[in-house]
Amino acid sequence: MANNLVIVESPAKAKTIEKFLGKDFVVKSSFGHIRDLSPKDLSVDVEHDFKPQYEIPADKKKTVTELKKLAKKAKTVWLATDEDREGEAISWHLAEALGLDKDKTKRIVFHEITKNAILEAVENPRGIDYNLVDAQQARRVLDRLVGFKLSPVLWKKVKPALSAGRVQSVAVRLIVEREEEVKNFKPESSYKVTAVFEIVKDGGNTNVEAELQNRFKTKEEAVSFLNKCLLAEYTIESVEKKPAKKSPAPPFITSTLQQEASRKLGFSVSKTMVVAQQLYESGKITYMRTDSVNLSNLAIGMAKKVITNIYSKDYVKTRKYKTKSKSAQEAHEAIRPTYLDNQTISGDNSQQ
Repeated sequence: MANNLVIVESPAKAKTIEKFLGKDFVVKSSFGHIRDLSPKDLSVDVEHDFKPQYEIPADKKKTVTELKKLAKKAKTVWLATDEDREGEAISWHLAEALGLDKDKTKRIVFHEITKNAILEAVENPRGIDYNLVDAQQARRVLDRLVGFKLSPVLWKKVKPALSAGRVQSVAVRLIVEREEEVKNFKPESSYKVTAVFEIVKDGGNTNVEAELQNRFKTKEEAVSFLNKCLLAEYTIESVEKKPAKKSPAPPFITSTLQQEASRKLGFSVSKTMVVAQQLYESGKITYMRTDSVNLSNLAIGMAKKVITNIYSKDYVKTRKYKTKSKSAQEAHEAIRPTYLDNQTISGDNSQQ
């Protein structure tokens, strides 16, 4: 029996990671969350700081039993779920449900499923981040409170089987309020003036369109201004020429990946995330849920080498992107290929 038990979320990820670790490691999957609020009642103790009341669903009891047996036999249990609030919460639920000993439990995280990343994570374990756990629990409790209170109203007033969520309910409220503002808005007409100037130079004609910055409240004011302009003389005050510069877009974060996949490939958000999850679990891209545009020095070095080999060093210009959002986690990487020198990959058309 292996001395080390590694627990991940996805069985596909487990197979990939097991290839990188030696015979002393066994990698198992929790198949996502192993505990949740009971679907039968509120399961939130509102009178005592909104304490959630968790239970192990029937379809996860077999998984929990198997992981308990393996954890008891292992000398060290490595919780290797994703490094977001859901992943952190899964690690916490595993530690609670399996009754793991803190002294023999280690939390590891990685942003890409490559051998170097996995081995580096094993060399640098940490504890469970309870701030992320609390964030996920707050989100889950809000989902339950809003859903249990508003969903029955929807069933009665709108349509059975509809659900109200903590985000969509607020969004609907904002839309309704905005629509009321639109209905109550009283439009005011104004007139703008544009002109097309014909410039004759070196035997050729060039048309330049310009727009007056001021607006006129009445048609009479606009016509009066135009009449004054009929006999006016116009001159070009200055001409400025400067080279144009176009910078590349920052590396992908989750939202920009979804936007580009929709714009260029016609993918829905859900399809984009499914494909990205498949690519991540097979070790082809870094973690796909991130709000950081940061790139590791290793990634920048790989990119520099590939560009030099394919195009020449004249096309190399390294950049260090920094996320503007104060809440972004700069320790995370942006979404990028894990092996930049691979020109093609295996997989279906959506992955390629």
